[in-house]
Amino acid sequence: MKEVGEAKVCHYTDIPAEEFGAEAPGVKIRQLIDEERDGAPFYVLRMIEIEPGGNTPEHSHGFEHENFVVEGEGEVLIGDDWHSICKGSVVFVPSGIRHQYRNSGNSVLRFLCGIPAERFRE
Repeated sequence: MKEVGEAKVCHYTDIPAEEFGAEAPGVKIRQLIDEERDGAPFYVLRMIEIEPGGNTPEHSHGFEHENFVVEGEGEVLIGDDWHSICKGSVVFVPSGIRHQYRNSGNSVLRFLCGIPAERFRE
């Protein structure tokens, strides 16, 4: 068993996917790197997986997101505008901006989501 604060190398599927909840149908999150399990004090890296027809809730919060689409296709709402996204798309969501992701494709929309670790200390 790895001790907190040690280096980590694994495949993302080794980390359990957690259901987001009723407010985000078809959405699962894998906490790839975080402070609790890995001792990473500054940055959290997650894999968000959205099934076809699924979506995250429309929301905003006091921290930014850095996203990179690994596979699939969909749309992201930034403020009042929808943008198409697909494998290779990069999305930056500044703090305080209303946003939402939805899968408009026929396969899983999977993207990396980086956020500051301080978000979990709020």
